[in-house]
Amino acid sequence: MSDQVFAEVSQEALLKIFTIPEAPDSTLGKIEKHLSENLMGFLGERIVAREKPLHEIEQNFRDSSVPEQPRYVSDHTEFLLNNLVAHSVHTSSPRFIGHMTSALPYFLLPLAKLMVGLNQNLVKIETSKAFTPLERNVLGMLHHLVYQRDDAFYQRWMHSAQHSLGAMCSGGTIANITALWVARNMLLKPDGDFTGISNEGLAAGLAHYGYKRLTVMVSERGHYSLGKAADVLGIGRRNLIAIPTDSENRIRTDKLREACAQVAADGGKVLAIVGVAGATETGHIDPLSELADIAAEVGAHYHVDAAWGGATLMSGKYRKLLAGTERADSVTIDAHKQMYVPMGAGMVLFREPSMVRAIEHHAEYVIRHGSKDLGAHTMEGSRPGMAMLVYSALHVMGRRGYELLIDQSIERAHQFAELINAQDDFEVITDPQLCILTYRFIPAKVKQVIAQANAEQIRRIMPHLNALTRFIQKRQRETGTSFVSRTKLTPAHYFREPTVVFRVVLANPLTTPAMLAEILQEQREIAGQAMSLRGALYTELRELGLVREQSR
Repeated sequence: MSDQVFAEVSQEALLKIFTIPEAPDSTLGKIEKHLSENLMGFLGERIVAREKPLHEIEQNFRDSSVPEQPRYVSDHTEFLLNNLVAHSVHTSSPRFIGHMTSALPYFLLPLAKLMVGLNQNLVKIETSKAFTPLERNVLGMLHHLVYQRDDAFYQRWMHSAQHSLGAMCSGGTIANITALWVARNMLLKPDGDFTGISNEGLAAGLAHYGYKRLTVMVSERGHYSLGKAADVLGIGRRNLIAIPTDSENRIRTDKLREACAQVAADGGKVLAIVGVAGATETGHIDPLSELADIAAEVGAHYHVDAAWGGATLMSGKYRKLLAGTERADSVTIDAHKQMYVPMGAGMVLFREPSMVRAIEHHAEYVIRHGSKDLGAHTMEGSRPGMAMLVYSALHVMGRRGYELLIDQSIERAHQFAELINAQDDFEVITDPQLCILTYRFIPAKVKQVIAQANAEQIRRIMPHLNALTRFIQKRQRETGTSFVSRTKLTPAHYFREPTVVFRVVLANPLTTPAMLAEILQEQREIAGQAMSLRGALYTELRELGLVREQSR
């Protein structure tokens, strides 16, 4: 540490940090030039993931003391390049197909710099005068995408101070919490001497209305953020009721009706029914119209979690997959997923502009009555102007541009499923409905015999196949050339036995069929290295009488 060069500590030196940019030939200047000229080239050539154990990376960030002396920006940038960037995940790589991240359009980088430089706080108009109407415009466009109301509706409500068509959020978690927050406050609203749950609390609200408990109903594929919402809102995680799914990973409406009836019989109230429009694990979509019918029957708030699948509404060909979303009281959409903007751009939309009045709050020094402060109807007290990036992406690419991307990603997923099905040593576990699918490697001989195995045999075989899948996924991740994620499902055709699978998300427009074929070949080669795991698998098969001799 003694060879470090420190910067001058003076009023003049600190002033330069705020007023004078780095020279073009500085490290930071070169980075900016590379990024502006060729994002993918910079990421591919400069940001190379170097495999290093996490505990070694932690050693670079072990000093708990605030630095006493300032450093030169270029020196600090070199440190970040070597110790942060070099070991970061290259999420924009076309071979990174394991999570809901993708390549970003190049034009967003300079716009992001503009957004950071302006440093607007979107909760109050005093710090976001022009950004406030822009954000309301973005919410209006997405609201129109979902609900398709006429122009007069948006002219009346989009910029109304006392109303809101929705709220920008940091992501789907806050969006889902906000939706259920509105639902809770609308249900336990002021009534007579009861001044509402926001004033008197959940216990008083339940007592006033005579409910023993509130429940939220969602399929077993519902996002974990709903559990957080149940916790934060005082509903309780045990009252988030997971409804079984069918063979296509969609909520079973017969089981939902039974569960709703049981809640009512026990003296409870179904607060909300949540439809999943693009399950995180499998991409599947619930029967949204039928869920709307059930919500109406039981008097529940109907929320659609379309954080992943919402952008599909921009496709003329595939919009029908989300039929029924327009009947939802509220909808979550994440723009940082299939709308290709940076992380931190979620939103919740409300069918009726007056619904947000249920959570309205004010303060004398800011968010005053009658102002157009967006913070009056949002959970977060400080929020950046991410709406600007969504606004720009919508204008630069347009609906037709998004349609092309959405259609291509769904069709690429179907092509990959066909490629997997053509292999004698891989199998598709869940067929894609959007652009997510799951599959696994399975030795050819095992694939032949497992189709005839009974439930007990499957129970004994599956742990060995699961161990093999985990080995392949971990080793492939460690090599750093490509990445798929993994999850655990309970496929009906395997007697609901827990099954570890590869999970891929084919949203990156730069991913090619050739890359997908190479990923399969890499997994096949890694599987060939797992001799002990394969040996244990074949030993189990012999003991079960499914094979007579060990095979490779």
